[in-house]
Amino acid sequence: MLIAQLTDLHIKPAGRLAYRRVDTAACLARAVEAVNALDPAPDLVLLTGDLTDFGTEEEYGLLMELLRPLQAPLFPIPGNHDARAGMAGAFPAIARRAGPGPFLQYTVEDWPVRLVGLDTLVPGSGGGELCAERLGWLEARLGEQPDRPTVVFQHHPPFATGIGHMDRIGLAGAGGQAEVIRRNPQVERVLCGHVHRPIQARWAGTIASVAPSTAHQVALDLREEAPSAFVLEPPGFQLHRWDAGAGLLVSHTALMEGFDGPYPFFEDGKLID
Repeated sequence: MLIAQLTDLHIKPAGRLAYRRVDTAACLARAVEAVNALDPAPDLVLLTGDLTDFGTEEEYGLLMELLRPLQAPLFPIPGNHDARAGMAGAFPAIARRAGPGPFLQYTVEDWPVRLVGLDTLVPGSGGGELCAERLGWLEARLGEQPDRPTVVFQHHPPFATGIGHMDRIGLAGAGGQAEVIRRNPQVERVLCGHVHRPIQARWAGTIASVAPSTAHQVALDLREEAPSAFVLEPPGFQLHRWDAGAGLLVSHTALMEGFDGPYPFFEDGKLID
C-alpha cells in the first residue's frame, strides 16, 4: 500500500499569488503531475489541510479544477485556512463519509492500513484543537479495530517543533490525544501539515510527522522569538509505504523541483569510477 500526502496547498483565487510571491496554483499543478508520474502509483492521496488560503467558494472551485487530473482517490481534512462548509461542498463524498456531526472527520477502511482523519479546525484561529468531543470520537474509532495497523492524519501536529511562531498556533488538546494514542499501539503514524517543513518526532509511542508544503516552506529558524517568515525552498510531498510482510510503514520525502539524473552507478556490470 502506498500513500501520498500533500499538504498546505494554500490555493488563492485565479491569478492571485500567496503573499504576493507564491503561485500556489502552479505549485499544485506540478504536485499533481509528479504524483501521477509515480511508478508504482499511490493507492490514495491524503490532503492534510490548508487546501485554500481563505476558504472561499472561488478558491475551492479552483482547487477542484487543479485536483481533477489526479488519478488516485482523495481524502482531505481541514486546516486552519479552510472552511468546513466550503470543503463539504467541494468534497461531497467526504462530507457524506463524515456524517451529520459538526466536524469533518472520518475513517477509511478500504486498504490494508486503516486511515482515521481528524478535524483540528477552530474557525477564526490559526491554532487547532482536539476538544473532548473530538478526542472521544478518536478513542471510539481506534477502539473499533485495535489489532489493525492504522494511520491518523490531521492538520496541526501534536508536538512542539521548536519553530516558535508556529508552535504558538499549535494544537490545544495534544496531551489528551497523546493519552489516546498511547492506549492504541496499532497507530503506526500521525501524519500532519501546518508547519510547511518535513519534521518527525517520536511521540506517544508512535511517530508523528509533518510533510513539506507543495508551495512555500516556513523558514527553519529555531530561535524562540524568530519572526514569522517563509522561504522558497523546493516544494514537496511525502510517500508512506506499508510493507505488510514486515509490518512496517516507511516514509519518504519527494521534492518537486527539476534536477539532473537519475544516473547509473554501474556500466556493463562494473562500478563507474
